[in-house]
Amino acid sequence: MIDETARAAVFVFWIEFTSMSQAFAIRPAVSADIPVLRDLIDASVRQLQSGDYSPEQIDSALRTVFGVDTQLVNDGTYLLVEAVAADSMKKPVIVACGGWSKRKTLYGGDRWRDRQDDMLDPEIDAAKIRAFFIHPDWARQGIGTLLLDACESAARAAGFTRFEMGATLTGAKLFEKRGYFAMERVEVPLEGDITLPIIHMVKDALR
Repeated sequence: MIDETARAAVFVFWIEFTSMSQAFAIRPAVSADIPVLRDLIDASVRQLQSGDYSPEQIDSALRTVFGVDTQLVNDGTYLLVEAVAADSMKKPVIVACGGWSKRKTLYGGDRWRDRQDDMLDPEIDAAKIRAFFIHPDWARQGIGTLLLDACESAARAAGFTRFEMGATLTGAKLFEKRGYFAMERVEVPLEGDITLPIIHMVKDALR
């Protein structure tokens, strides 16, 4: 369940932005969104990450490390972007998701075995930027940047002065442009002898 602090965040982080033909809103994900998010993540990984990972890596990662982290949803720190035509009354469509975390887990959804859900100390720890996925139909439209800005703002408001992430090779290209520095390449063990290379990245929250 989302606590009262997280409920306040629902108000603070409802952000709307509009183009000539499209309106968008950023809000915290809730449990009812999870089935849609699972489909979005699958489509995003299979299409947008196919240039950086093999089909075997993608299939294995979707069974093990990629996926929704319901702890982030319960904490109220997993955000999503909804889109709807500005002149339409149609139901909004979820087109992207990503979050920040006040817990030690650096990456991985519910099925990931190497989780550390202990709370971080903003005075000494870096907030974790987590699980960014854009639906392929909405890629390269600046949505990822807007979502990242919202996550960083929320983490700053919670008192964090540094950010870190385990970025995919695909995502690292965006994050580098946004001031994140690559610390090391990590081979995440998946199934059998399959590994998934990711980039451990950091950023000073004042940058």
